[in-house]
Amino acid sequence: MALIKSISGIRGTIGGKPGNNLTPLDIVKFASAYGTWLINNNNGNEIKVVLGRDARISGAIVQDLVLASLQALGIDVVDLGLSTTPTVELAVTMEHAQGGVILTASHNPKQWNALKLLNEKGEFISAADGQDILDLADQEAFSYAEVDHLGSVESKDYLEKHIQAVLDLDLVNADLVKNAGFKVVIDAVNSTGGIYIPALLRALGVEVHELYCEPNGQFPHNPEPLPEHLGDLCDKVLDTKSHLGFVVDPDVDRLAIVSEDGTLFGEEYTLVAVADFILQNVKGNTVSNLSSTRALRDVTEKYGGTYYASAVGEVNVVDTMKEVSAVIGGEGNGGIIYPDSHFGRDALVGVALFLTSLAKFGGTCSALRKEFKNYYMSKQKIQLTPELDVDAILSEMAKKYASEDVNTIDGVKINFTEEWVHLRKSNTEPIIRVYTESVSSEKANALAQRFIQEISEIA
Repeated sequence: MALIKSISGIRGTIGGKPGNNLTPLDIVKFASAYGTWLINNNNGNEIKVVLGRDARISGAIVQDLVLASLQALGIDVVDLGLSTTPTVELAVTMEHAQGGVILTASHNPKQWNALKLLNEKGEFISAADGQDILDLADQEAFSYAEVDHLGSVESKDYLEKHIQAVLDLDLVNADLVKNAGFKVVIDAVNSTGGIYIPALLRALGVEVHELYCEPNGQFPHNPEPLPEHLGDLCDKVLDTKSHLGFVVDPDVDRLAIVSEDGTLFGEEYTLVAVADFILQNVKGNTVSNLSSTRALRDVTEKYGGTYYASAVGEVNVVDTMKEVSAVIGGEGNGGIIYPDSHFGRDALVGVALFLTSLAKFGGTCSALRKEFKNYYMSKQKIQLTPELDVDAILSEMAKKYASEDVNTIDGVKINFTEEWVHLRKSNTEPIIRVYTESVSSEKANALAQRFIQEISEIA
């Protein structure tokens, strides 16, 4: 059981003792800290917050506690109920709200939940703002409203608004998708993707086969869309003779794809394929985090753009995208950030753009995948003793490979001709994460083992 307080929000396991788990007392405290931060930064003006949640079993309880805490501070709440992370992000700006809260632990198992916090732009709060909220929570510096000044609650359904916002994107061609006659399987891991993705697909004229689309929070498999969890989806695509399958995580900001032959498109290649389509139509730059595949750089340079790498974390990707005016960006975990929509990972946007791209391509999903060079990743970690100085170890590795292309904005990433290694320390335990990518899985694993050995020798 755990409670993890970070600059982007609070997450933990349900049950147990306050301060050690995500208990009702912890939920109220952190919701109150967030609300107080909004009050302190809005000069006495009225405040509106958009609230939404995924379908986790604990979701309704957490929702009630957060909603009541914000109301008690005098904050008005727009309650979207069962929703998605990108829907709440869009709703913040559409409602002209001062913030938003998404109740989801993303890909974590069902015993977890979390409060993810947004600013007035519908984007995740900055590191500095997150620290301010943590400080308010530690001090319990809250002052609740008197009875005549309690906040109001308005329930709204943003399903159709989100779908329409996707259909209105210039590069989404619903007629082209409809004429392609696609059959698609969607695995929504029994969360809110089971509401939103089938509705979007039908609006695009797609024949839908639903798999685990009942939003009851009973995840039928590990909710992270990794290859080892997608066997049922692969089988369903083959059984229904569908053109492809989609899978999303519980809060619908990550998207992975299965091809018509039951093979995995590759979560890293969701962004690559969508970026390739965008860059065919709009010239510009791209961004992903340091731990994402080199294939995005390949397609970016093919169309004359420049690829930029950010530190790991959605807020860092977004900041870099704004700095370099990127036309598309995201993360290799299937997260697509398309600025023409909004600066947040959005699986609905990804679905619509991918299907438009596939329809324009005119071939099968597996044939489209072959358009991109194959890279293979290895993800390892090194357990260290607590007394070791991880920063000093990483600094030593950067010096050792100073003659190579080295990036130190987030740990140490060393780029070689056909492969790379990214070394990052964990923020919660004495671990160095070792991510590598190469042109074969054997080479990726060998590169990882080489650096694990070198780090062990230094340690």
